[in-house]
Amino acid sequence: MYVRDAKNRDEVWLLDRIEEADIDDPAFRSRDYVIALDEETSRKAGFGRIRVHKTDSGEFCELAFVYTLPPWRQQGVAAHVIERLVSEASDEGYDTVYTFTRQPSYFTPFNFEPRETGALPESVRQRLETVRKERGEDVIAMSVHADEFIVPSRFRERFKSASPADEPEEGEVPIEETAEDFGIDADEATYKYDTGN
Repeated sequence: MYVRDAKNRDEVWLLDRIEEADIDDPAFRSRDYVIALDEETSRKAGFGRIRVHKTDSGEFCELAFVYTLPPWRQQGVAAHVIERLVSEASDEGYDTVYTFTRQPSYFTPFNFEPRETGALPESVRQRLETVRKERGEDVIAMSVHADEFIVPSRFRERFKSASPADEPEEGEVPIEETAEDFGIDADEATYKYDTGN
């Protein structure tokens, strides 16, 4: 298993899974997502995204969506999607990542901590109010400092041997990895195989 940035070719798959999961993403852009895949079959196991909020009262990064497909659940897939997203947020200069949830116990193993509404920055508090209107008053804000984020070893072990609880759907064909997946521009590369000499 591994987690990579979503590609343009993943857009239809993502939109279908978002609809199946009943997730509302009014600002959908496939490039904002990461996808977990089985490295042997390229079968997709889960996805997630971060959302950067730029407002007059401040800027912050939200862990907006994390979803594991049913056949891949309880195998550490979401943990590694979250890890990739927090890492990307940190790379973009966000020291703190927020999430809004009704299931705080899911996020506490990663060092996310509940935040008192009154202590939140104004822009985060406004987002929390919006999320509560959409999902219910029991939603709370949580955050983690990127340097303090952890993935418990039990999730890492599950992820190493993750496998689906079902067979691929009939007609589902594994997608072969391309040069683009490894950051190589096939149109600009001068050698098919660069040996470094």
